[in-house]
Amino acid sequence: MTAFTDITAFRSAGTVLPLRRPRSLIRAAQAGQAGWRRTCHLPRLLRNPACPPAGSALPRLRDEEERLNEARLARAPGYDMQRHVLVMIALLAEMRAASPCPVNAPGTATPALL
Repeated sequence: MTAFTDITAFRSAGTVLPLRRPRSLIRAAQAGQAGWRRTCHLPRLLRNPACPPAGSALPRLRDEEERLNEARLARAPGYDMQRHVLVMIALLAEMRAASPCPVNAPGTATPALL
């Protein structure tokens, strides 16, 4: 089995090419959406005293995720898988928060239109 058989692609806003990450990493990030509390978790993750406006943290999150992914691919001894999952959770949540169309979090029901 090759390393490329277990990869899921997702497209982030503003990028030309989709990001390709292991399916297990994407699933962990999707599962973490249920417990994500933006105003509490994002400032701590970014090491900021205040929560930035929706979407403004995306470039910083993308840069950090890319750095973590490069460390993962290089099997660097300092690679932090837990932080990588947290950054992926934040990245997915921020893409949803910055979306012009409201998108429900995974596992939540869509309100009925009256």
